[in-house]
Amino acid sequence: MKKEHVLHCQFSAWYPLFQSLTIKSVILPLPQNVKDYLLDDGTLVVSGREDPPTCSQPDSDDEAEEIQWSDDENTTTLTAPEFPEFTTKVQEAINSLGGSVFPKLNWSAPRDAYWIAMNSSLKCKTLSDIFLLFKSSDFITRDFTQPFVHCTDDSPDPCMEYELVLRKWCELIPGAEFRCFVKENKLIGISQRDYTQYYDHISKQKEEICRCIQDFFKNYIQYKFLDEDFVFDIYRDSRGKVWLIDFNPFGEVTDSLLFTWEELISGKNLKADLTEGDALEQDSPAFRCTNSEVTVQPSPYLSYRLPKDFVDLSTGEDAHKLIDFLKLKRNQQEDD
Repeated sequence: MKKEHVLHCQFSAWYPLFQSLTIKSVILPLPQNVKDYLLDDGTLVVSGREDPPTCSQPDSDDEAEEIQWSDDENTTTLTAPEFPEFTTKVQEAINSLGGSVFPKLNWSAPRDAYWIAMNSSLKCKTLSDIFLLFKSSDFITRDFTQPFVHCTDDSPDPCMEYELVLRKWCELIPGAEFRCFVKENKLIGISQRDYTQYYDHISKQKEEICRCIQDFFKNYIQYKFLDEDFVFDIYRDSRGKVWLIDFNPFGEVTDSLLFTWEELISGKNLKADLTEGDALEQDSPAFRCTNSEVTVQPSPYLSYRLPKDFVDLSTGEDAHKLIDFLKLKRNQQEDD
């Protein structure tokens, strides 16, 4: 995998070529000061919030005294940076896409940070929603700091122009998403995208699904992408129509799901699980899905979560935990 292959999978590189096949989106250049804010390792202070947070009134004067913040002049007040011009552009783009969007950078979406959002979703309505996800995501940090980490060429890293991609929010059913692997412009493998779950309809319709994806590839994707080795994701809706979702490099930086990269690169054992009829078709790709509930696995994103107590405290969902925390801090200050 070379650096140019990674560059060709940037959203802005392929979207103009396949715009009619995918979800409506808006691409905004990411200002340097916004990038610096997103990479700042300091305390998470979310900028871009339009509505001030509401505070409930304490039940008594005693409680008010207990949870009162220190007025010590040495106390540091954290203030979120503001990006008024960028905030306006983002909100205009969100409104033009129906009021809710799915955000991503040049390559990655913050899928590993969905748990931190108040709605436990990547659905965003404001810039503050986006900032919260981006600042909590290792995937986003990797886009910024290591986009070419698995590339084999030793040429200097190209100068990157980062972009915020806003995609119109659509309620996609995980069981209808598939990842497709292309080598030398031939579709060699198709994998269920949400491989941790068993979907009965995939097992029953896999021949039909495979044919549908093959037709989509031959009619709209084959020989039209910028490389001959690549990975693309699709969504097959309830009517059987296929939508293009994303492109990814053909290499270890991309999750191979139910395949291994050794299988995909060498071509060995790819068709071991094909039926006899399919095996006779030389151009038929290997199709893999989770075949029973016995093989269901936990979500790969669970390892990115924080302990629930920490999340409750940071979001203010559990007022009693917040009060206990403030009491603890007050007692520590008194001891000092």
